[in-house]
Amino acid sequence: MYITYIIIGVTVAVSMLAFSRPVMFAELMMNPHKISTQGQYYRFITSGFIHQDHMHLIMNMFSFYFFGRVIEHIFAGIFGAWGAVYYIALYLLAIIVSDIPSYLKNRNNPRYNSLGASGGVAAVIFASIIFQPLQYICIFIAFCLPGFILGTAYIIYSYYQGKKANDNINHDAHLYGALFGFLFCAIMYPASIPNFFKEIMAWRIFD
Repeated sequence: MYITYIIIGVTVAVSMLAFSRPVMFAELMMNPHKISTQGQYYRFITSGFIHQDHMHLIMNMFSFYFFGRVIEHIFAGIFGAWGAVYYIALYLLAIIVSDIPSYLKNRNNPRYNSLGASGGVAAVIFASIIFQPLQYICIFIAFCLPGFILGTAYIIYSYYQGKKANDNINHDAHLYGALFGFLFCAIMYPASIPNFFKEIMAWRIFD
C-alpha cells in the first residue's frame, strides 16, 4: 500500500516547484498546439503532475488518497505482485487518454492550456465504483449517495458541462478519465462487470 503515497508525493513536489517557476509551469502543462506543431508529447503526462493552485492540488490529492488506497488494495488482492503495475498503468494511462479529446479539439488553438491530475483521479474513483458500487460516497460530508448513483450523475454532469464549455474546467478530462476507469477494469478483470450489475440489481433504496 505504498504506490498511492509515492504518486501523491511526486505530484505535490512537482506542483509546488512549478508554482514558483513560471517557465517550468508553462513547459509542463497541456498545450495541444505545441504537441501538434513541436512534437512535445511529454505534456500528455507532465500536465497531470502540476496544478493551477494549492486548492486544486489539495482537492485532487485528497480524493486520490481515499480512493487510490482502495484500488491499490483491491488490485493487490486480485493480481498479486502485478497489482502495483496495473494500478500505475490505470492512473498514468487515464491522464493520457483523458487529454486526447482536448488535444484533438484544440490542437490548432495556441492559447488553450489545461493541467491537473483530474483524469487519473477520476479513473481511480470510477474503478472503485466498479468494485464497490454500493459504497456510499459523500460530498461536503453530509450529502451521501451510493457510488453508482453519484457516478452516473457525475458522468452526465461532465458531459453536459463539456458541451457548454463555458468555464475554465476541463470537463472532458473528468468524463473520459471516468470512462477509462470503467473500461480498464472491464478489460483487466472482466468479472468486475457482472459483479457490478449484480450488486446494483440487489440494491434497495431503504436497506
